[in-house]
Amino acid sequence: MKVTGQPTSVKTQVDLIPLGRLAAGQGGCVGAVLGTCDMVHRLREMGLYDGAPIQMIRPGSPCIIRLQGQRLGFRMNDCAHVMVRVSAIAS
Repeated sequence: MKVTGQPTSVKTQVDLIPLGRLAAGQGGCVGAVLGTCDMVHRLREMGLYDGAPIQMIRPGSPCIIRLQGQRLGFRMNDCAHVMVRVSAIAS
């Protein structure tokens, strides 16, 4: 008997959390960048493309993250548009 449940793509949606929800020292990879075309383009130009490794340095507003060896500050509004897949290994 074949069991039909939720599609497997639902699992990947559960794994993603907004960037602003990471704790200090917690890391992960960018899973998606949401928003208008202009916002997505701006965030991707800064290096927030799918699969980019990031680490939260200081949560809050502005939050500070480490991305490609650089520290970047983001308003909380911008953090809400970046969805992150949290690393299994604690940083």
